[in-house]
Amino acid sequence: QLQLVESGGGLVQPGGSLRLSCTASGNTLDTYTIGWFRQAPGKEREGVSCISQSGASTNYADSVKGRFTVSRDNAKNTVYLQMNSLKPEDTADYYCAAGRRGYDVWGQGIQVIVSS
Repeated sequence: QLQLVESGGGLVQPGGSLRLSCTASGNTLDTYTIGWFRQAPGKEREGVSCISQSGASTNYADSVKGRFTVSRDNAKNTVYLQMNSLKPEDTADYYCAAGRRGYDVWGQGIQVIVSS
């Protein structure tokens, strides 16, 4: 029922910024924890960030702390990932996922390329 779609990716230079959006349809997001994940070619999928249902609690991977910020607007059924000071190592396909018991709904993924 719930579906997620990521947007806002693309090509950016090192040091630049992007804001990813994860927009839901089919249901409201306010009962779901939302996670952001990424996977680069030849690498394992890794968790980037997550945010609780109300947005009161957030978590970040050490590699992105201080640079990325996750937020949500439940009224808009949207979760955001603001990515600043981007590095080439951030290049990956990024996914958002929703869960109550585990992450059982995933977006299609969106590419982020950080390159000069």
